[in-house]
Amino acid sequence: MNLSKKLLVMIVVLSLLVGGVVTAVTLEIINQDETVESDSKQTNNDDESSNEEEQHQNKESDKDNNEEVSSDMEIISYAMSLLEENYVDEISHEELIEGAIEGVVNKLDDPYSEYMDPETMKQFQSQIESTFEGIGAEVTKREGYITIVTPLKGTPAEKAGIRPNDRIIEVDGESLEGYTVFEAVTLIRGEKGTDVTLTIDRPGEEQPFEVVITRDTIPLTTVYSDVQTQDGKNVGVLQIRSFSEKTAEEFRTELEKLETEENIEGLVIDVRGNPGGLLNSVEDVLGHFLGDEQPYVQTTRRDQDPEPLYLKKTGSKDYPISVLVNEGSASASEILAAAMKEVGEYEVVGTTTFGKGTVQQTMRLGEGLLKVTVMKWLSPEGNPINEVGVEPSVEVKQPEYYYLTLIQAEEPLKRDANGEEVAKLQTMLEGIGYQPGRTDGYFDGQTETALENFQQSNDLEVTGVLNEKTEEALEQQILDAVNNPENDRQLQKAIDVLFE
Repeated sequence: MNLSKKLLVMIVVLSLLVGGVVTAVTLEIINQDETVESDSKQTNNDDESSNEEEQHQNKESDKDNNEEVSSDMEIISYAMSLLEENYVDEISHEELIEGAIEGVVNKLDDPYSEYMDPETMKQFQSQIESTFEGIGAEVTKREGYITIVTPLKGTPAEKAGIRPNDRIIEVDGESLEGYTVFEAVTLIRGEKGTDVTLTIDRPGEEQPFEVVITRDTIPLTTVYSDVQTQDGKNVGVLQIRSFSEKTAEEFRTELEKLETEENIEGLVIDVRGNPGGLLNSVEDVLGHFLGDEQPYVQTTRRDQDPEPLYLKKTGSKDYPISVLVNEGSASASEILAAAMKEVGEYEVVGTTTFGKGTVQQTMRLGEGLLKVTVMKWLSPEGNPINEVGVEPSVEVKQPEYYYLTLIQAEEPLKRDANGEEVAKLQTMLEGIGYQPGRTDGYFDGQTETALENFQQSNDLEVTGVLNEKTEEALEQQILDAVNNPENDRQLQKAIDVLFE
């Protein structure tokens, strides 16, 4: 018996041990096996001896498989008995069962597949009802680390400077080593107005650093519209923050307003920082712009050929369109970007997307919950998305100050200071037009002069020292700069390519 079949047997048997029913995926596999056997009998009615031989072989194979399953279960049962009788501390049969299931799932080495025991599942279900209070960030597990997929637009996580691919190594001083994604999220989430301290390990930074974030209510609206002007032409900008049940309707409403009330002559679809969501929402959005001659995505399951999916509703526009992506665009937003690029041949502007090209299915397992990756996405042309992402047709990076976290110095920064917080200060000053002369983290005379100029321009006491009031004023100007569309290089390029 190969490893994959053993894994399936383990899940089925463990499910029965816990008192659950066989999962939907398992039932599907069993039903498929029965259908194949039935078809074989019908097509071989003209050759009874051949059919009898095949049935005999099948019975022998089933007998061998059943014997192997029985042998496997005897070993598992014996191992559990040994542990219950001999382990130094008392341990219950239920704990061993749950540990066995977790061990099977962990063996997959898949950050998106996990088992939730009854208590964890209850917390998960209660949090679904209050998921809108937290820091506003999508997380996953990569290379053993809890990793930021993207901070959601306008949320506390984004305002605190959290970036895609940041690794969270501690939450309020508690290490996340060995934690599942859900366990980590449980620690991070909390009531509005409360603080959480994340210890971040950022690629390119020498040392981990702490970020204090005040939790807030995360907005439910998923589509936001704006109008930009380019050479007297109105350009609509539709930002999709996630793909939920209401996204398609929100998108349709906002698009109609832009077309009828603003008379737009071009459109930018912005899925930067969009962690994904529901496939049917993506399909409905794509239906405004693409036809059904080509698939908009392909799915692939184990040992099966890719299956193309086609739009049920189609449409087209007589104005140019571009798509905005970044490293925080994941899953469903990557499906949209790939389809617009490969099928619609629209320009995709920004940076390579996150690379989450897998689909999970949740299944009840006894009193717990099993979440399993069941298939992968491929682009319309069959290109992989998982761990690869979608490359933009026009690559544009944002100014460096877009990616900064807030300065968190333990004491005022002044001349001859050195370190990462000084480097942040220099990058901020440079980003809003003051010239520190360097951004390597050494506070020299030119940095001091640049800071004095900033203080003088903002009616602050001119000291050349970064104190609390100066820091607050500087960070506010950086936030204003980030929120100013004129400073958004990616957006400006996405508008430019519409009329080139």
